[in-house]
Amino acid sequence: QRENLLKGQKEEEERLLQAIPLFCFPDGNNWAPVTEFTSETFSFVLTNVDGSRKIGYCRRLLPSGRGVRLPEVFCIISCLGCFGLFSKILDEVEKRRQISMAVIYPFMQGLRESPFPAPGKTVTIKSFIPESGTELIELTRPVDAHLEHVEFQALLQRLSPHLILHIFASAVLERRLIFLAEELSVLSQCIHAVAALLYPFTWAHTYIPVVPECLLDTVCCPTPFMVGIQMRHLERVLDQPMEEALIVDLCEGKIIRAVGDEEEILPIKLQNEMLTSLNRHNNNNNVQTSEQVNALVSEAFVQFFVRMVGHYASHIKWSKNGAGTFQERAFCKALASKTNRKFVKKFVKTNMFSLFIEEAEKSRIPQEGKR
Repeated sequence: QRENLLKGQKEEEERLLQAIPLFCFPDGNNWAPVTEFTSETFSFVLTNVDGSRKIGYCRRLLPSGRGVRLPEVFCIISCLGCFGLFSKILDEVEKRRQISMAVIYPFMQGLRESPFPAPGKTVTIKSFIPESGTELIELTRPVDAHLEHVEFQALLQRLSPHLILHIFASAVLERRLIFLAEELSVLSQCIHAVAALLYPFTWAHTYIPVVPECLLDTVCCPTPFMVGIQMRHLERVLDQPMEEALIVDLCEGKIIRAVGDEEEILPIKLQNEMLTSLNRHNNNNNVQTSEQVNALVSEAFVQFFVRMVGHYASHIKWSKNGAGTFQERAFCKALASKTNRKFVKKFVKTNMFSLFIEEAEKSRIPQEGKR
């Protein structure tokens, strides 16, 4: 049994390893050598058979040299969402690559030998660069990573608050979402941002920020998905025999195809409150740092969930042996507003809500006096 399990794990590892180059060059292998290329950062997600995810952080760059050359991709695979930290590592790799490939190896060796920092902690790595001497590189892991690789500004710059709410409504009901843009970094940033709007819930279905060309038929899936596709494949995508989906053009900031009821999914009163809140950030966009925008936008969406389903804990019934059972009917009935109730009745049927409740049923926090 154990051998079979190890064999299965090994096969899974190999399958993932074979998939990595596809995601590093999702635009296919029709690259012509170039003399100029602006380096870009993007990420992708590989899902294991057991549903766990590995994130690939990529930096695509043109190595230094004369004449025409092919871009290279440096990729870090991790099960941790620490975008800032990995981005800093990729900055260091890029700096060294412009000197020579050989300068990268000692730096990576130093990384491997140092422990991965705990949340909120920093590790310092010594690294020698020819002609510059020894450098000390500090790598800090954030305390809370849920907003760490997220740039809500990327969404706000490309889409109106109104459209962002349509996208959010579709994602909350776990529909099919397709995002189009030409640049991999735009697709990657915007899709991570949409997934982050769902916090404290997690998108639990197919999630491919940049779909490789050979996997374009993913859009024919009958199950929910959130995917990014390069604009040049638009015609091919529209020709596919697709189920209903929301198709968003990030270049023009418009929706190309919709189900049609996006306006009616979220309760109107809360929808208007969120619009007001998003418009406020839009109007004084230039005076806020990326972190401030992230905190304010996230707060607006978290508040939505608090108002809708924040009472879930008081509808988990605990048995003597400590097992919790969620009382769905009583939970829905507890909402006074009819429109809120209508929304929540749909939301409780989603995978993301079920997974959230499953966790809550397992993690009882003893209340005072109820030991």
